[in-house]
Amino acid sequence: MTLPTTPTGTLLAILIMALITYLTRSGGLLIMSRVPIGPRVQRFINAMSGSVLIAVIVPMAVEGDWGARWALLATLGAMLITRKPLVAIAAGILSAALWRALAP
Repeated sequence: MTLPTTPTGTLLAILIMALITYLTRSGGLLIMSRVPIGPRVQRFINAMSGSVLIAVIVPMAVEGDWGARWALLATLGAMLITRKPLVAIAAGILSAALWRALAP
């Protein structure tokens, strides 16, 4: 399926993506409302969140520029030291911004 690159086509693409996002989120809620959350399901959910995080971080570390790599290291260091996600995120953003502003 191809959409024309007109304002109408762009709006249609946005609406289709919004509908698909809504359906996947509501479908997940509907399915999980019927699954009893026992220890086994809890372990599965915890493992999935970690694997999704790794799937996002590894390509950035491998294929990203040095700004991305420094941001990952700053985020990791701040999280290990403070154990506060907001501080770690701020450290990563600041590190990437400084690297990109000062790097040649």
